[in-house]
Amino acid sequence: DVYSYGSSNGQVKIHNGHFLHNLGFRGQGMQLAMMDAGFFHYQSLPTFDSIRNNNQILGTWDFVANESSVDEDNFHGMQCLSTIAANMPGVFVGTAPKTSFYLYRTEDVASEYPIEEQNWAAAAERADSLGVDITSTSLGYYDFDNASLSYTYANMNGNTSISARAADMAAKKGMLNIIAAGNEGTSGWHYLITPADADSVLAVGAVDTLGNVATFSSYGPSADGQIKPGVAAVGWRAAVANTGNGLPVFGNGTSFACPNMAGIATCLWQAFPEVNNSTLIDVLHR
Repeated sequence: DVYSYGSSNGQVKIHNGHFLHNLGFRGQGMQLAMMDAGFFHYQSLPTFDSIRNNNQILGTWDFVANESSVDEDNFHGMQCLSTIAANMPGVFVGTAPKTSFYLYRTEDVASEYPIEEQNWAAAAERADSLGVDITSTSLGYYDFDNASLSYTYANMNGNTSISARAADMAAKKGMLNIIAAGNEGTSGWHYLITPADADSVLAVGAVDTLGNVATFSSYGPSADGQIKPGVAAVGWRAAVANTGNGLPVFGNGTSFACPNMAGIATCLWQAFPEVNNSTLIDVLHR
């Protein structure tokens, strides 16, 4: 293998990611936008020294605070980024470590309101204007602080929520949008959350490195009968960077399955640039 994956060995190889890497497809020339709650200390953690030194971070924006810095915010996005971008040989290597990134903060963890879906739409629009190929979104919505704004399962039909409609618009522009299915498998809600319900996105559930389904992983189908999630990746005991020294720890959530799959999809699309986003989704499903 070109890379010695260390702790991430299982989550890369469950999809034969090493096969793509060994053939030279590691994300070079591809652009991926991540929408999340913040990317705590990505500018200093050694996990990301390669993407910093090679100028693979093309831009950032905080749509919550309306500023450029996303380094001081929540760590969730940093951990998601690590599953793709980490390059610590023999310790932790991501699924597409040569990819170029835009890092967008759209989520305000202090509250839950539809404005965050609007932030997502704005980030997707900016990504499209910059020529981004793929987005990775480890966020989802159904239950807001103001209950009158909350969605019902019937609304998870791919065409109702702000973020689902925005995701389908982004797909029409040619972007491949990869979305976490949600962690509601054992809750009263049970089902996937939006925008994973959008018609033209790749919704990702969580498994462990042996392919066992994580109990927390949200279930389909969508309210309009789509088979969701369409694929699964490692989100149960997934290797992610810790907030202190960037070394890998194990985390749980479709939040980590989503970027794991996004990295695989990035390398695959790099290998077959002639196909479009819907073809790539179909191939990954198959």
